[in-house]
Amino acid sequence: MKIPQSRDGSSVQKSRPAHPMFPSVCQTFRILWGFIESDFLTFAVPNSAFGLLGALAGSRLLNGPPPLPVEVLRRSPAVLFFNFYSLLIFDLANQYPPESVEEDRVNKPWRPIPSGLVTSEQARQAMLLTAPVCLAANYMLGLWNEGLLVQVLSYYYNELNGGGGLFRDAIIAVSYGLANRASLKLATGPENVVSVSGHAWTAIVSGIILTTMHIQDLKDQRGDRKLRRKTLPLFLGDGLCRIALAILIPFWSLVNVGFWNLGFMSSSSYCLLAVLISKRVLTKREKQDDARIWKLWCFWLTSLYALPLLTRSGVEEKWGVIRPLDFGNAM
Repeated sequence: MKIPQSRDGSSVQKSRPAHPMFPSVCQTFRILWGFIESDFLTFAVPNSAFGLLGALAGSRLLNGPPPLPVEVLRRSPAVLFFNFYSLLIFDLANQYPPESVEEDRVNKPWRPIPSGLVTSEQARQAMLLTAPVCLAANYMLGLWNEGLLVQVLSYYYNELNGGGGLFRDAIIAVSYGLANRASLKLATGPENVVSVSGHAWTAIVSGIILTTMHIQDLKDQRGDRKLRRKTLPLFLGDGLCRIALAILIPFWSLVNVGFWNLGFMSSSSYCLLAVLISKRVLTKREKQDDARIWKLWCFWLTSLYALPLLTRSGVEEKWGVIRPLDFGNAM
């Protein structure tokens, strides 16, 4: 019998039955967190940051009067809630199929199903119960279009095996774009409309995700190879993917700096972080190193969302540099 392991490889002793009929509230939250833990800091947090920081940036991304910081703060729980349940329904659908369980036994043995906390059938039933709740929440939050499309893409990715092909990163990029748009919409309130610059910024972020998201696949190549998944590192080769990342991450940093017309101070910080990621992705190739690089990439992506806020807050003007480009007027 396989002994469940924690992330550091040590054995975990279970103090209660593997999948009780009526788990306690704490146990339920523990199980739910186990499903989303791997993706919470890479999906829910960045998307929430995009919406909240974009709302605080105000006129750079919106048409109309910018919301007050206290209004954005008041709406922040709704933003995080949307990203939480969108991620939960995706991960439930993603982790219950037998092939996914086998992959997790190799790559993430601490997740609820391979560790024995729940069964695949229990996870499937939880997904079926969660789906209509998510649809209702989308309607109540005024995110019917974006929320429904996110769930449709989740179905295509998981149930129709779209995530097993080369279009995987494209599906993820579109999902991120929809979640970012929904987060910004929630954070700004119904009285504001996203401007041309806001839509362009959302598209740029989606482009970044589309072309660099395969950095997450570097750490999972062993399990993906076992399941014969067509991830880019396996399809194009580990070396070529690393070279592409080492080029594209600094490239996108320069695009973002140029888009916002930032000065030397902010530009140097973001570009140095990009160079650090590029160096590590080329020189550090162990699984644990790739996991750290993935988290560093997520920090780099999230930090980019602060660029419009830094511009509006006057940090750049204080140092006597150029004001940000008004993309809408430039059009």
